[in-house]
Amino acid sequence: MAQHSLFAESPDFAGVRMAGVDEAGRGPLAGGVYAAAVILDPDRPIDGLADSKILAAPRREELALLIQERALAWFVASATVQEIDTLNILRATMLAMQRAVEGLAHMPQVAMVDGNQAPRLRCTVQTVIKGDALVPAISAASILAKTARDADLLRLHGLYPQYGFDQHKGYGTPLHIDRLREHGPCPEHRRSFAPVRERLAMAP
Repeated sequence: MAQHSLFAESPDFAGVRMAGVDEAGRGPLAGGVYAAAVILDPDRPIDGLADSKILAAPRREELALLIQERALAWFVASATVQEIDTLNILRATMLAMQRAVEGLAHMPQVAMVDGNQAPRLRCTVQTVIKGDALVPAISAASILAKTARDADLLRLHGLYPQYGFDQHKGYGTPLHIDRLREHGPCPEHRRSFAPVRERLAMAP
């Protein structure tokens, strides 16, 4: 918890409107990449914020609702599969982050971004490695990005049930690779990713 307060209470950010920014979905073989930006309200704290990857899905959903209810501002954005294949996954991720921050009702003065890559924003940007575990606002952003992307993969499961998107959420699990080999890629598969590209090369 001492590392949490290192950022939250730093005199460098006292009185500064700060947004946490994080993404979900850089690694999967299918679906868009999502990003969220969150400005927390210090007068309405949220207990239990943490890296979305360590939270059980029901807890993530509970926290997502609390974040949407209590945050001063929040926004979730994405970059499409087509943008991923055109730009590459890193640039598409930065684009999704830009869209998330620009969608906020209040423009932050500082954006704290998870990782070591900084999107171009109209405010000061500070990257924080493992920020989703260290900075509450980034934790909140990771939760919103993850729950939004998971919801979209459930939507894709309804369209393409043969791939099992509800089980692996687009990641390259053995189940997903088997289904990809059996059925070939659907329109939501990232053709610039090696397993999808290799399957396309096998097509007659």
